[in-house]
Amino acid sequence: MNDKLRTGAAAAALALAATGLLPGTQAEARPAACPTLKISDGWYGDNKARIDALLADHCGAEGGRKPVAVFDWDNTVIKNDVGDATFYWLLRNDRIRPPKDGDWSTTSRHLTPEAATALRAACPTGVRTLPTATDTGCADELLSVYGNGATTAGKTAFAGYDHRRTEPQYAWLAQLLHGWTTRQAASFAAAARAENLAAPQGATQRVGSAQVTGWVRYYDQQRDLIRALKDGGFDVWIVSASPEPVVDVWAKGAGVDASHAVGIRNTTEHGRLTSHLKGCGSVRDGEDTMITYVDGKRCWINQEILGVPGPAAERVQPAARRQVLAAGDSDTDVSFLRDATGLRLVLNRNKNELMCRAYENGDGRWLVNPVFIEPKKRKTTPYPCATTGYTASDGTAAPVRREDGTVIPDQLDSVF
Repeated sequence: MNDKLRTGAAAAALALAATGLLPGTQAEARPAACPTLKISDGWYGDNKARIDALLADHCGAEGGRKPVAVFDWDNTVIKNDVGDATFYWLLRNDRIRPPKDGDWSTTSRHLTPEAATALRAACPTGVRTLPTATDTGCADELLSVYGNGATTAGKTAFAGYDHRRTEPQYAWLAQLLHGWTTRQAASFAAAARAENLAAPQGATQRVGSAQVTGWVRYYDQQRDLIRALKDGGFDVWIVSASPEPVVDVWAKGAGVDASHAVGIRNTTEHGRLTSHLKGCGSVRDGEDTMITYVDGKRCWINQEILGVPGPAAERVQPAARRQVLAAGDSDTDVSFLRDATGLRLVLNRNKNELMCRAYENGDGRWLVNPVFIEPKKRKTTPYPCATTGYTASDGTAAPVRREDGTVIPDQLDSVF
């Protein structure tokens, strides 16, 4: 185990002090038995013990707001991606509505002219829903633009966006739900959920001419952690870069109510979803430039969970206002994980910026754990922290830097 991930008295004290809840300050308020994790399998090193210690420190806290825990969803609470599962279901069941007059540029302000032209050529116009269950060419073009960010001919599909605030491919799924009601979108997600949970692990499905992933599983360990946090008085939230009606359906299976799930939110018109998105911070509804993605996740957490209004939601908040625990698996989760004041649980999927920060573990609050189902093999080359591990707003690669601007050195993969 990496020495920097071992728990020492100093690191533990630092993490507890940062929460504003030092050991013993709320001993009188705690019940006789604080919740602990029931499942031990799958937890690496002393990760379970450190989570149990955090639970004990916050157990039964009285006065003020509840401590907050925030989880990413795809590949953090479940294995695989519920947005992908829903998109595949939409294609297999003819549930995507074509844009008016076949103008695909109306589905995303970031869609390139080349992609709009390719989609118009591949998919019919003048139909209520696209026949993607049988029209392989249309299905393949949609699948390529969504999954690869490129047309089937290899042309870039999206451009002109802030890479720290949005991912147009993710946003496009929500935008392709235009014309349906929120309830209908949730019903599509529920159907996809039933199929993917019933399918055997490792199953694939045919969409267009491609074979794609056809199964999803909840991580028992994360369900157990969410249960323990809720029993311990935490306010537990899911924040995902999948469409919110989709996240709402899946979150209930992990014990999180839809009122505590935040995803990509469409604007509505006459009760139906549009191709425009709700905004956050300084981004207004319909501008479609900030979703629950990297710095955008920070904004949505601050705005919807912590109650920070306006442009201030885009900034890091004082420690006393921030989430205590955060969990994620990807570079898309870096900002809200860094904001957590207690523990930052990282499932290792070999994502450069995230693993650079987690392995450096400068303040002793990062916990790295292998993925609970089909964990990644050890990355044999160092993470390129000192050169290209960071993706800037314009999409260029840069070094990963600490708060003081110094560069994090390359890190070796040690938890797998």
